[in-house]
Amino acid sequence: MTYTALKLKITQVGDPVLRRQARMLNREEIRNDATQALIEQMRETMLDAPGVGLAAPQIGLALQLAVIEDREEYLKDLSHEELAERARLPIPFHVIINPQIISSSPETEIFYEGCLSLPGFSSKVERNRSIQVSCLDHQGETRLIEASGWYARILQHEIDHLCGNLYIDRMDTRFFTTQANYVRHYK
Repeated sequence: MTYTALKLKITQVGDPVLRRQARMLNREEIRNDATQALIEQMRETMLDAPGVGLAAPQIGLALQLAVIEDREEYLKDLSHEELAERARLPIPFHVIINPQIISSSPETEIFYEGCLSLPGFSSKVERNRSIQVSCLDHQGETRLIEASGWYARILQHEIDHLCGNLYIDRMDTRFFTTQANYVRHYK
């Protein structure tokens, strides 16, 4: 029998869980069967959406846990120039738990960003070009992630979720747009 993970409902903007500081997980919690099943459910939900990241608050759980994966197939419709400008490369699936940004570059970049908890909209958001993140992985092992370009943006976006923040808190409101108008006027 093949196991299929249950896809979860994505919490939408306005739900108070998206505005709360998420609680940290200890190694015992991380390694238990319930958390391991949750990670797989989050992965399936993120892929189904589709998205490149999903934080536990986005499924209604105020936990310091996020899943990330930027698949090769998501890049196929972008030109070489767009990929280079964004420094966007495929990112294999991984989990970040209790992440902390321990350093960030003074250089920033501004690009359009969207969110699964605020579907159909996007805006320009300024983010640090590169960061270092200390976190635990899916087995509770300590990891240091050095990220730049689009990967750094994804990490910052997901870490914001774990702190009760959304991209709309950082966006340039003059560029807030529907997805249809983004494609029509800015892409």
